[in-house]
Amino acid sequence: MKKNYMIRSLLSIIILFFSLFLYTSITNAQNTPILLKAARLIDGRGGALLEPAIVRIEGEKIAEVGTQIKIPKGAKIIDLGNATLLPGLIDLHTHLTDRYGTHWEEALVKTTPGHNALWGAHNARVTLLAGFTTCRDMGPTWPYVDVDLRQAIEEGAVPGPRLLVAGNYVSSTGGAGDARQFSIYVDVPIVQNLADGPEEITKAVRTNFKHGADFIKILATGAVLSKGIHPGAQQYSDAEIQAAVTEATRWGRQVAAHAHGADGIKAAIRAGVRTIDHGTFLDDEAVAMLKAWRKTFYVPTLYASEIIQTEGAQHGIPESEIARDRELRDMEIAGFKRALTAGLPIGLGTDSAVIPHGDNAKELALRVKLGETPMAAIVSATSLNAEIIGSSDRVGSIEKGKYADLIAVPGNPLQDITLLQRVGFVMKGGVVYRDELVKH
Repeated sequence: MKKNYMIRSLLSIIILFFSLFLYTSITNAQNTPILLKAARLIDGRGGALLEPAIVRIEGEKIAEVGTQIKIPKGAKIIDLGNATLLPGLIDLHTHLTDRYGTHWEEALVKTTPGHNALWGAHNARVTLLAGFTTCRDMGPTWPYVDVDLRQAIEEGAVPGPRLLVAGNYVSSTGGAGDARQFSIYVDVPIVQNLADGPEEITKAVRTNFKHGADFIKILATGAVLSKGIHPGAQQYSDAEIQAAVTEATRWGRQVAAHAHGADGIKAAIRAGVRTIDHGTFLDDEAVAMLKAWRKTFYVPTLYASEIIQTEGAQHGIPESEIARDRELRDMEIAGFKRALTAGLPIGLGTDSAVIPHGDNAKELALRVKLGETPMAAIVSATSLNAEIIGSSDRVGSIEKGKYADLIAVPGNPLQDITLLQRVGFVMKGGVVYRDELVKH
């Protein structure tokens, strides 16, 4: 018995020693200055290319940016060769805890919150390695799993982007986020997200913030991938949407509105939501309102429709919902082009897991194909998105004092935007997570 106790004590001392050694090594590594060198740099603000480019990193922050920088004593030099450095990309519309290929209705009756949490950890890593170092997560199938994922990332348990999370949808009975879409005899009681009328919505907003949400997602209209009211129809009244914004504002937080139909879009703009997500039926009046009211931003999710049409059936999306999407496709593209012509600032969102996690940059390629310039697409995914979520002082551009969230691609993405689908270097907060471009 005494011998076993001594062995356990010795093992504890050894584990403690190696833990302290590992901690000291990580701390020393973080304190070592890093110089990133690349052929060129896109700052994320739409400025001219910096050629060549050097970025000095101290700890988790950018300390200096230039073409010539004095090398500090003991600095680690990372040479990326003929690559382009960019700020880490930002996606304003993800569902990281949802598994691609599992329809959300199926998930409600065949999976558990633990299942989604584990897949969320996997998807967070995949998304980070694809170059997206900040994401806004728009609500999980199982409420508040995204809050746990954010916490796990922040505490270093799993690698992933910086996350802002919605916690739980706020949806009306029979609306786009109504999880009780089955037989009246089949219930999913854990998903308590339904709120009808301003008072219930106010309580739902408070509940979400109480349980750790960073912002509110309200479903202002019907949806493509659910039953119930048509995507073009406004499902929440003006007063109900306003109630969500009023309460969130009291907390100093934002509201993102899932909104396809024109009436719902305009009601959400009038209420003062921060983003119009999807915006499928965006018409001239809505564009004019967005242009005049610079506090609300349009965030389309265009590539998702291509995936629904090409891969939806094999992944269990009902034909009725695929048909809904097919019906809306031309309107969605027309709305995007309308916003481009008007010169609106357009945020970048993807709706992963409707698309495969890690394919987020394909949204940028599609937007360029539809007429947006490569630089404007990159700015949308960097400094503009940072402005939208109120993080311009921390992320979104390569500037002194901001987090060292940097990515690199081979070649120049201003000449070929699809290079952003081939991210070979990823750094978040001064820590390298991918280094395939590094010249050894």
